[in-house]
Amino acid sequence: MTHRIYKMSFASVYPHYITKAENKGRSKAEVDTIIDWLTGYDAKALAKTLNANTDFETFFADAPRMNPDRILIKGVVCGVRVEDVEEETMREIRYLDKLIDELAKGKAMEKILRAPQQ
Repeated sequence: MTHRIYKMSFASVYPHYITKAENKGRSKAEVDTIIDWLTGYDAKALAKTLNANTDFETFFADAPRMNPDRILIKGVVCGVRVEDVEEETMREIRYLDKLIDELAKGKAMEKILRAPQQ
């Protein structure tokens, strides 16, 4: 079953990620860092994807390199436990939502990006 959100343009949601972060004193650069960490889209590739109005399904399917450490993302976002989402694309969307939530809640970038403990 294909969810309607999969066909939504990533570019239509991206500004909301930025607004959510900035309203809590965080930055667009931090949002972009999270997206790069999760998907491998650097600034140039992200801009190209945004300009192309790529849908969520394609955004994740065509990601340069999905970070293998994303499986370390745990918790609830929008009332859903992200690690329990079975459908792959929806789980990737929830991972991104969870990371943006953590940013907006003031969590340190090292923790958001699941940096190894020293």
